Amino acid sequence: MGEAAPAVVDEEEFPAWSRSVEDCESAWGVSATRGLSSAEAAARLRLHGPNELTEHPGPTLLQLLAQQFEDTLVRILLAAAAVSFLLALSSSDDGFALSAFVEPLVIFLILVVNAAVGIWQETNAEKALAALKEIQSDHAAVLRDSVWVPALPARDLVPGDVVQLRVGDKVPADMRVARLVTSTLRVEQGSLTGETASVNKTSRAVAMDDADIQAKECMVFAGTTVVNGSAIHEAAQEDDDTPLKKKLNEFGEMLTKIIGIICVLVWLINVKYFLTFDLDDGWVPTNVRFSFGKCTYYFEIAVALAVAAIPEGLPAVITTCLALGTRKMAAKNALMSVAKLVAIGDSATEVRSFKVDGTTYDPRDGKINDWPAMDANLETIAKVAAVCNDATVAHSPSHQYVATGMPTEAALKVLVEKMGLPGGKNGLSLDPSDALDAHKSEPMTGCCTWWNNIAKRIATLEFDRTRKSMGVIVKTSLGNNALLVKGAVETLLERSSHIQLRDGSVVVPLDEKSRKSILDSLQEMKSSQLKLYVVLDPPREEVFDAIEDCRAAGIRVMVITGDNKETAEAICREIGVFSPGEDISLESLTGKQFMALEDKKTLLRRKGGLLFSRAEPRHKQEIVRLLKEDGEVVAMTGDGVNDAPALKLADIGVAMGITGTEVAKEASDMVLADDNFSTIVAAVGEGRSIYNNMKAFIRYMISSNIGEVASIFLTSALGIPEGLIPVQLLWVNLVTDGPPATALGFNPPDKDIMKKPPRRSDDSLITPWILFRYLIIGLYVGVATVGIFVIWYTHGSFMGIDLTGDGHSLVSYSQLSNWGQCPTWDNFTVAPFTAGARTFNFDSPCEYFEAGKVKATTLSLSVLVAIEMFNSLNALSEDTSLLRMPPWVNPWLLVAMSVSFGLHFLILYVPFLAQIFGIVPLSLNEWLLVLLVAFPVVLIDEVLKFVGRCMSPSGPKRTSRKLKGE
Repeated sequence: MGEAAPAVVDEEEFPAWSRSVEDCESAWGVSATRGLSSAEAAARLRLHGPNELTEHPGPTLLQLLAQQFEDTLVRILLAAAAVSFLLALSSSDDGFALSAFVEPLVIFLILVVNAAVGIWQETNAEKALAALKEIQSDHAAVLRDSVWVPALPARDLVPGDVVQLRVGDKVPADMRVARLVTSTLRVEQGSLTGETASVNKTSRAVAMDDADIQAKECMVFAGTTVVNGSAIHEAAQEDDDTPLKKKLNEFGEMLTKIIGIICVLVWLINVKYFLTFDLDDGWVPTNVRFSFGKCTYYFEIAVALAVAAIPEGLPAVITTCLALGTRKMAAKNALMSVAKLVAIGDSATEVRSFKVDGTTYDPRDGKINDWPAMDANLETIAKVAAVCNDATVAHSPSHQYVATGMPTEAALKVLVEKMGLPGGKNGLSLDPSDALDAHKSEPMTGCCTWWNNIAKRIATLEFDRTRKSMGVIVKTSLGNNALLVKGAVETLLERSSHIQLRDGSVVVPLDEKSRKSILDSLQEMKSSQLKLYVVLDPPREEVFDAIEDCRAAGIRVMVITGDNKETAEAICREIGVFSPGEDISLESLTGKQFMALEDKKTLLRRKGGLLFSRAEPRHKQEIVRLLKEDGEVVAMTGDGVNDAPALKLADIGVAMGITGTEVAKEASDMVLADDNFSTIVAAVGEGRSIYNNMKAFIRYMISSNIGEVASIFLTSALGIPEGLIPVQLLWVNLVTDGPPATALGFNPPDKDIMKKPPRRSDDSLITPWILFRYLIIGLYVGVATVGIFVIWYTHGSFMGIDLTGDGHSLVSYSQLSNWGQCPTWDNFTVAPFTAGARTFNFDSPCEYFEAGKVKATTLSLSVLVAIEMFNSLNALSEDTSLLRMPPWVNPWLLVAMSVSFGLHFLILYVPFLAQIFGIVPLSLNEWLLVLLVAFPVVLIDEVLKFVGRCMSPSGPKRTSRKLKGE
């Protein structure tokens, strides 16, 4: 731990590194044993502000607006609209005609609306991410009013605060080391100095006032990490792509190529309308006629389709879904499990076992059953558990007992309180409420405080993965020094030479026979899921179900632990990784045994669970590397500093939020707020839901846009008049389609989402079957849009729906497909027809195929809108039928559909807007025809979903948990 200098003292006037701890305390007005008072800390916070760097201001509204126009296709469309505007300007030389400017002005307006929607989506996504950043903000253990505040936000630190740092902590501010709690303190500060190795820190002052950073050995700096040791400080002055991203990049590249080809083909297929010529001698073009206006018109159609084909809202939708999903995962809480106490008896072969009731950190929750009077043996256990311990348990303002530090160490302190004091009976020897006033730094651990006064800690040898133990040197009441150690039994036996028996006597030597007897007893306890030394933290009840959920979802669970092999095997059997009677000789290896294998991949490819015990960090890295080479998506959990490389290497690094170090958290992609394995499984379900929603968004947008492309192609191939104009296409794709596309991001997960096999990292975002579905749905959209256009011109009724109410004239399909030859037809006449309050008369009967197509165009546009709304219902699930997953499971989608239909009705029935978009109101019969033509898209996709369900493999079956004793 360490103390650091306050910002109130200028660094040049008071170089903290060259002053003693006492001088620093005097200059900063603080005591290292009491810390600042709450009132003083609040005053300094008001004076100096929060302990954080000034954030770079975000983009302004104008900058966000400009960013929406950085897309190449949008710029092309702007250029096309500008050309259209110039053409309209040049055509109005003889007189101003507002109608000539309608198309370019509407295009500009639609792009502005699209930009506004983009700004809204980005702003919401940034707010959600900012909320997540606040949830995972840095914290520090700070001494205030003589009480350790275990998790004060780092931004609330003030100059003079006394801060405790431990292994893996991220240094929250520049600080002066006041006292070392452990024998050494090493800090990784390569980000500041470029040093490749961690450096030792000391509390001794440096002789030079102008020392450089490397020479300031008594200072720790903000942003660096503690890799070894513990100290007290005072705050000084303030100072590879994921698999999803790879898939999205691949999809984007493919989409860009397809869109480019579509743009060129759509433009070229209409060349005959703006470029005509005669061939002289069969191959020499003569009498060339070019219409720049029509060329620009069809160019706008091609670019409008390109804009439509790109799901521009996808990044914002994904960001929002990820933020919301991650925020839901961070809301989970942790529980403490039942503990069991084990002690060595009168001889090395006698084991006494006591069951400890209680499921919280409250020492009054439960008791030790059949607890005898404490003997010398149990007294030693209590002393080691209380003194060789860095955890704290405090009574929070919400009247709950909260642990800080390792949960197992915190459980040991609660155990000591339940053991009581020598000479006491079963239960607490001190009332926690009394202890609260007696020793504020440890509000409820009265017995632990008593033991710490009996054996005062002098130095600490922190837990090390190599030694697998923690030790403290204490001064006893007799004035002698003693070493108290807790750790793995096997390693302690290797270093031990004496055995303490119940009466406190010592037998020398500890021979091989005694060691073997102890290990045999240990093995017996492990087979009963007991854990020596003193405490067992049994698996949470939900872990078994979570393992089974993983198995049903096709997710393989591999347990990698530094624990003893037999203990790990017993726990794995209990949580369901292995069945009780299963032979796991080939599935359970130590880290060394795994590294010695010649063919490691064969083992990793085995079906079912795997266990690697006594594993080191390098073993984790090797396992992750080999799995990734095989194309697996690897999620790795960890909490320590040494876990960081493996967490970084994995596709998804998962750090523990409670017990995890800051180093592990920073190296991870996900932090578990409750350290609960079931939360990981819930996150997998949430991740699958997000992935499915992203695919639903793409499926909805692309299938609809393929339909628009098919409509343009069919129109040109059949030779009929254009059914949709660029303004209408842009309105549908940038405005009307927007609400449903965004609402699809809130789809609930499929009911069988955790029963489907997982995807491999090299699986494509769009499979051949999904692409085939896009094409089928898109083809129907194109056929329906063009078909209703043809039906209005050629049929007086369709499927029993009368269409002659408006009085329009019927033509043959041959006439419609050869409408360009209309001037050559003899005796061709058409009658006026009505649309709403308007009556359409024609000076020339051939105008019936141009100005007179307004009703047919309205029908095509309405079918396109309706069919895309129905298609959004199809996107609720990739394979689940609407009968099992009805539309109301996502109420936001129903609201979005209502908004989109409302926007369409707005431009349809407001005369001014209808004139701008070149459409007219529809009658009831015409709306019935629209719905009749649009609804089959639901039936077609239901058939495709059924075929997809038949083709997709089912995940592994979920097994039920057996009761104990079965």
